[in-house]
Amino acid sequence: MSQPKDFGFDEDVQMLKESFARFLDEQKTIESLRPSIRGTEDPIHGADRPAFYDEKAWQQCIELGMHAVSIPEAQGGIGMGLVAATAIAEEIGRYAWASPLSNTLHATFVLNQADTADANALLEDMANGLRVALGFYGEEGSLLPDSTDVVADNHRLTGTSWYVQDAMKAQVLIVSAKTEQGVELYRVDLAEAGVTIHRDRIVDLTRDQAHVELLDVPASLLTTHGRECLEAAAPALATLMAADLAGAGEWQLQATSEYAKVRQQFDRPIGFFQAVKHPIVNMMIQVDEARSLVYNAAAAFDFDREDASRCAHLAKSSASDMGAFNARNSTQLHGGIGFTWEADVQIYHKRQIHSEFLFGDGTWHRAQLAELL
Repeated sequence: MSQPKDFGFDEDVQMLKESFARFLDEQKTIESLRPSIRGTEDPIHGADRPAFYDEKAWQQCIELGMHAVSIPEAQGGIGMGLVAATAIAEEIGRYAWASPLSNTLHATFVLNQADTADANALLEDMANGLRVALGFYGEEGSLLPDSTDVVADNHRLTGTSWYVQDAMKAQVLIVSAKTEQGVELYRVDLAEAGVTIHRDRIVDLTRDQAHVELLDVPASLLTTHGRECLEAAAPALATLMAADLAGAGEWQLQATSEYAKVRQQFDRPIGFFQAVKHPIVNMMIQVDEARSLVYNAAAAFDFDREDASRCAHLAKSSASDMGAFNARNSTQLHGGIGFTWEADVQIYHKRQIHSEFLFGDGTWHRAQLAELL
């Protein structure tokens, strides 16, 4: 099946994107975040950072239905595809919004592949606002679907799930665990006895990360073919993270361009000089490339599933490289102020560096792409 010429960004998706952007603009996302991170900026020597998110804004997000954009209608969602979710993810990155929404979008596409009664029940709970996190990886950090360090025995889990994003915001953890039949996904209530959340210290000021220790914790089986489920959802997860990077990269481009127009040096705006002008143009080129590949990957997942993996590898590879490039250049071109705690530039810089490696960096995705070609 061929892709539509507009990548599936029809009038409904465009209205959704614009509505969500207006909502986030009203939230003053960075201004809301700042009080919670004061004194925690240094990941090594700073104070413990709380898992900040604006609960009132999250409830408003639920009322708008943004969290349920790709949850099937049968489970209480809107039932739109990855193209719509990608539009939402791009705005999350543009506004660096600290919330459970990214994990909700990721979990939706994993559970959509499961198609079991328990997975559908969890989707219904998510449509009602349940906050989830994903625990798929072992300590080695492998992105392969069998990398988990958790073992399942008679619906009870033991082991540690590593690199769990926004774990401190979640109520439920979707855990990948080894069974005698292979890898399966389980639902774990984070309030259960035997669950211990160990906060990781990371540079990203907009997210929290943890490794979650499970000791004989009861769990509900969500899948019957967990490995296949993870493999089928992988293109969507990579594309959503690439969209987040593209949105943040666009913010870095615009912020740097505006700064270059007003910062004076030698009686001229610094944007007059080629040493500033050319890197900004290169930032724009990188953003445009990444965004085009992201839209293409989302459309492939919705309309041409056989090509989804290839397109997702291209998108995340480009977006990861762009995120690192724009982070470096936006900070450098802001000069001394770009390195200060008061500058928004450093918040986006750290988020981009963290996002670069989530679901694989550019090098990893190019290696996977080489195996497909």
